[in-house]
Parts: sequence; structure tokens; C-alpha cells
Amino acid sequence: MIDTVRQMQGEVHVAIPVKNIANAKQRLASVLSPEQRRNLFAAMVADVLEAVLDAVGPHRVWLVTGDDEVMAMADEVGVSVLPESHNQGHTSAVKYAAQSLMGKGIDSMLTLPGDVPLVTADELCRVIDAHQPGPSVTISPARDDLGSNAVLCTPPDVLDFRFGENSFFPHLAKARASGIEPTIVPQPGLGLDIDEPEDLALFAGQHSATRAYRYLEAAGILDRYFSGS
Repeated sequence: MIDTVRQMQGEVHVAIPVKNIANAKQRLASVLSPEQRRNLFAAMVADVLEAVLDAVGPHRVWLVTGDDEVMAMADEVGVSVLPESHNQGHTSAVKYAAQSLMGKGIDSMLTLPGDVPLVTADELCRVIDAHQPGPSVTISPARDDLGSNAVLCTPPDVLDFRFGENSFFPHLAKARASGIEPTIVPQPGLGLDIDEPEDLALFAGQHSATRAYRYLEAAGILDRYFSGS
């Protein structure tokens, strides 16, 4: 399936904003130590990269970051970096990516966060395959239908991005206000972003072959969730 969709997808490039790993996932501070949050986030980013690379290949992947460790990760797997001089918010980072990719003559941009470790290449290819000729917007929502976990735009700046905990319906409204009927493609793995302790509990409650799950297991964090300690 993946090879077939690759032939159909045209010049879709993927932009993944990644903040500093060392200070990641502050909302998990009540359940994880700073080191655990850092290690978990690094594992999640690696999981997302693996899925994206399988879906589109390294030459269409861009990490939006100013973090040296993330840049080293990009170099290791052969993807490009859109460097930030300072940490921007998610919305600003995506807008920066859209303008940068348009400047490079890229027609379509798919953006997703680095904290959706259950995403698969098949899911990403379904999103890409459902995308309509431009101008167009395709969105894969968060599991609660509040966030926009993946947004594919042709051209990259066709949507006035406003990410946050309640971005899905505003994004739909913004697309429609521009005369675009957005395509909606829910995907279970892509829908689970790990921000809050309850998200982590949901992720921990379903065994997966991800680096993030293996880290939770090796660090003894799974035992804590299921033992109640």
C-alpha cells in the first residue's frame, strides 16, 4: 500500500516542529521526572520520524528546531532541518515551515507533532491519499476532536494556522471561510498525542512496538501505572 501511495502523493513534504528535548513535556511533570520526560520525548520523536520516513522518504522531511540534539537526530537519519534561532510556539513554527517550504518551491506541506508515537506510515499515507488537488486542506484530528494532529495543505500557507488544545473546529472554519471544504481523516495512532498524564496512561495501556513504549517499560514507568504506586 505504501509504495502505491508514494506514487500518487506528488511533492508532499513533511514538517515536524520539535522544541528543546531537555525541557519537553512540562505537563507530565506530575508523573515523570525531568530525565524521564526528556527520554520519553526523544523516543517519541524517533517513533514519529520512523513512520514519516517510511511514508515519504528522507528527502521530504524537515525538522523545525533550534535544538542541537534534534539537529543531530536529523543528521543521523538523513532529514533536513529548518533552523530556529529560538523556540517558537507550535503555530509560529508551522507558519515558519510553510513559508520556508514555499520559498523552496514545494507545493504541499503535511505537518504533525513529534509526540504521536503510535502514528504509522500507513496512517500518514491514508491522509496523503485522501488529499484533494489544491487549494486544499486535509486534517487528521486528535482523539477528542479538539486538536489538529496532522494538517496537510496545498499550497503550504493556504490555511491560517492556529494550533492549540481547541484547534480542530477553528481550522475547519478557517478553511471553509477561504472557500475550501476540508477533508477529515481520523486515524487512531495519529490521534493520540502525549501531553497530559491521562494521555500517557492511555498510551501505556496498549502494548506497542514503539521506542516510547519500550522506554516506559525499561524505566519501570509501566509498573507504576498498573501497580497504582
